[in-house]
Order: sequence, then structure tokens, then C-alpha cells
Amino acid sequence: MNCTRKLKADFHIHTQEDPQDRIRYTARELIDYASHRGFDVLAVTNHNVVTYSRELREYAHSKGILLIPGIEISVERKHVILLNREDFNPSQTKTLEDIRQYRRDDSLIIAPHPYFPILQGLRSSLDKAIDIFDAIEYTHFYFKRINFNRKAEQKATSFNLPLLGVSDAHFLRQVGTTYSLIEAEKNTQSVIHAIKKKRIEIISSPMRFTSSNILLGLRHLAGQVFNHKYWFKK
Repeated sequence: MNCTRKLKADFHIHTQEDPQDRIRYTARELIDYASHRGFDVLAVTNHNVVTYSRELREYAHSKGILLIPGIEISVERKHVILLNREDFNPSQTKTLEDIRQYRRDDSLIIAPHPYFPILQGLRSSLDKAIDIFDAIEYTHFYFKRINFNRKAEQKATSFNLPLLGVSDAHFLRQVGTTYSLIEAEKNTQSVIHAIKKKRIEIISSPMRFTSSNILLGLRHLAGQVFNHKYWFKK
């Protein structure tokens, strides 16, 4: 019998199966790592591809993790996260308005890193399409005095939207830096419903301002810029 409790969750992580980013760890290795760190819920959100299967779901279940289908899609040169929608069709998803077709009670449309200094951040596009989104991200890469999440917090408050803590991990050591505690039963429908009802606690702390952390961030941002140019040429 399921019971409501606080579930440790991350809904934005990339793995080696990502066709756009160079990631060293596979989805299974991510699941192993997250399981050892007490995670209950994960979504693998690779670029423009759903990394999810019955075998992967069952492997996650064997490790005590609920795996929710996820994807980070590119539309109008911006990024959008879809959760629990395996029917993503790139030929029918060219604009932010097209995202509306994926709205339903048991799915989530999330605005990832909307104000980070990358070309794929939604920025002003978020206001124009705010009614499409179910939640806004609070992303791990920030420092005490440099925090691009502050405007995302303000926007979530202004539009009465949930704020989700995520890692947007591209390296395993980023997993667990920022995450959400979701008060829900451990099943997909309950988790999504709890997020929409804002039964969320974000666990996060600023990164230390060290050369290794700065280098890690620059590598991430540089990769985003390069991949954006590459994708846009296609």
C-alpha cells in the first residue's frame, strides 16, 4: 500500500544516451549513483530524445527509484522540459505554441534555467507563453552573490507556479547539489499532482566560488552554446 511521504527527486539530468551532449555516464550508471544517495524519483531529460524503456524503468525500480519519462526539447531555439510524455513528435513541435498539445493532467511542462546566460534560456519568451508551463526550474549552478535563479523565483511567485529544484547534471558529482522533496505517494500520477499543488521543498545551497566550480560551469555553458549553434545549422 502506497503512503504519502517526502520523495527525493530530480527532474532534469542528462546521460550518455544524449545525442547532443558528451556525457560520461549511462542512464543505468546514473540510476546506480542516485540510488546510493537516497533518491526516490528521477527523470532522464536528454536533448530531443526520450531515454526511457520498460527495461530501464524496471532497472530503476529494482534500485528503489521511480523513473518518469522525460525529454528536453528545443523549440524556437529555446529549451523546454516535458515529463511523462513519450509521444514527442519533432515534426509537429516547431513553436512554443505547439507545446500546448502536450498539456494534460498527468504530464508536466517545465521552464528550464529560464534566466541563465545561455542562448536556450526562455527569458522574455516565458512571459509570452506562461500559460503553457506547469512549473519553473531552480537550477543548481549558482553562487551566493551570482544567482540566475532569483528572477525564476520571482516569476514563479508572480504567476503562482511551482518552483522545482533540479541539478541539470552533466557530471555525476552534480547529482544531489540541488533537488526537490515532493510530498506524494511513490507513483507518477501522485508525484505530478503534488508538484502542481506545490507540495515541494527545494534543497539547495550555493556553490563554493572555486576555480574547479567555475571551470565546471564554463564547460557547461560553452557546451550549451556550441550545441545550440550545431543544432541551429541542422
